Amino acid sequence: MGPRILTASILVACGRFMSCELISHALGRQAGHRVVATATSSKDALEAIRANGVNLALVTPALSDGPVSGLLLLQKIQEAFPGVKTVLLFEKSEEHLIEAAFRAGAKGVLSLSDEGFEILRKCVEKVNAGQVWANSKQPVQVLNALSHRAPLRVLNADGVRLLTKREEDVVRLVEEGLTNRQIARELRLSEHTVRNNLFRIFDKVGVSTRVELALCAVNRSKAARTPD
Repeated sequence: MGPRILTASILVACGRFMSCELISHALGRQAGHRVVATATSSKDALEAIRANGVNLALVTPALSDGPVSGLLLLQKIQEAFPGVKTVLLFEKSEEHLIEAAFRAGAKGVLSLSDEGFEILRKCVEKVNAGQVWANSKQPVQVLNALSHRAPLRVLNADGVRLLTKREEDVVRLVEEGLTNRQIARELRLSEHTVRNNLFRIFDKVGVSTRVELALCAVNRSKAARTPD
């Protein structure tokens, strides 16, 4: 008798419905695993996990609710459903998101454009079995180091708040996954002003991308909700 294969009930979350269908079809040929739900937004993804007994989620960085909403979804899944394993599916041009994905709790990262569906099926099998999946360019010791997430730094050494009220509003909307244009509309600012605010925020809190900012902000929110 061969080794027992652990079955995976899979959620596929992509920004476009056709991408969800393509990935679902590719995984449908893998014995022992089945796609039980697809979603194009974070809200639908979380509801699908709750309703369908999902234990593994494949997520792209951008969903229909924002350009980094997939990254934020990874962390929301980790917080709300800690038993669900997650994998980030990214394009080659999005390699800068690998570090953010592991910080957000992903157990695997895979570039479909580079590695294809056969490798995706192997990734699903290994992550479902409890392993971490990454290619040879991302050593395991680096991935382990990324598990320590720092909260957003909002006070300086003297205890003075680093961010203005407007900058706090921008951070909040970045955390919700809004684009610069959407933030500008929400706060009644120009996109140029929003970009300038983001550059100042990056400098003040010690991050270099909106993905890092969003993840640090989510981590701060989580810490604020946790009683001492």
